[in-house]
Amino acid sequence: MDGSRRKKWVAWAVAVAIFVVLMVVTPAIPQNEDYHDFADQRTLFLGIPNTLNVISNIPFFFVGVAGLILCHYKDYFRLSSQGELWSWSLFFAGVTAVAFGSSYYHLNPNDATLVWDRLPMTIAFTSIMAIFIIERVDERAGAKSLAPLVIAGGLSILYWSYFDDLRPYAVVQFVPCIAIPVMAIVIPPMYTHSSYWLWAAGFYLLAKVEEAADKPIYRWTHQIVSGHTLKHLCAAMVPVFLALMLAKRTIEPERVSLLQKWKVKLITVRESRSKDGNTIDVNYSAVSTTSDQ
Repeated sequence: MDGSRRKKWVAWAVAVAIFVVLMVVTPAIPQNEDYHDFADQRTLFLGIPNTLNVISNIPFFFVGVAGLILCHYKDYFRLSSQGELWSWSLFFAGVTAVAFGSSYYHLNPNDATLVWDRLPMTIAFTSIMAIFIIERVDERAGAKSLAPLVIAGGLSILYWSYFDDLRPYAVVQFVPCIAIPVMAIVIPPMYTHSSYWLWAAGFYLLAKVEEAADKPIYRWTHQIVSGHTLKHLCAAMVPVFLALMLAKRTIEPERVSLLQKWKVKLITVRESRSKDGNTIDVNYSAVSTTSDQ
């Protein structure tokens, strides 16, 4: 076994070991039944219960279908490998499925229907992790990790459903939320327009804030719209920005991380300000000398 393959196996072994330790030392996290008590429970038209929380999932369908079509239509996204093609296709398929799963859940919110809300989201999360491994770490390793990651995500849903323990699902959901922005900043990209990852992460973070502030937002807007409805709309912006990134990006000729680019820009700004300050000092000295004469 060569050195690179050994490192990959060690990385996977460490990740599994950390997960096992967390499962041993942390208590189970049951699903809070208050989670299903959303602020906006109005039936506004067509007899659809929880109307706005249901129909606000429609954008996921259109964005997901558009992304899925463009993955395969005349090589529009210019995906460079089968691993990328499968990963992005699975991501947009998951986004499309969110429209159906989340709508089904919000028609009758309970633990049984919540499974179908979380399952497609898990497919999208795990596909994104595989994509990042392909783009930032190793193409072959990323392609091979797609199936195990998606299966692990599905098992986390089954584990919660049978044992009422959210810990594996929390790992699947929140590890990508932390790892992806960090990797987008620190690791040199294969493609241009890498900053779109940060825009997507920002909208997802905003969506989580709106989800947590569901009832306060409903009060602040005088019962016009709830935080959970806005959460759906903001979360749908994540695949929008990623689709725009795919449409615009090209192969990065010089693989430089965003962090390194920011450092260079900061140094350039500092040097520019320093030069401007010296120019002002020289001009002031010249004016002062002329006045003395």
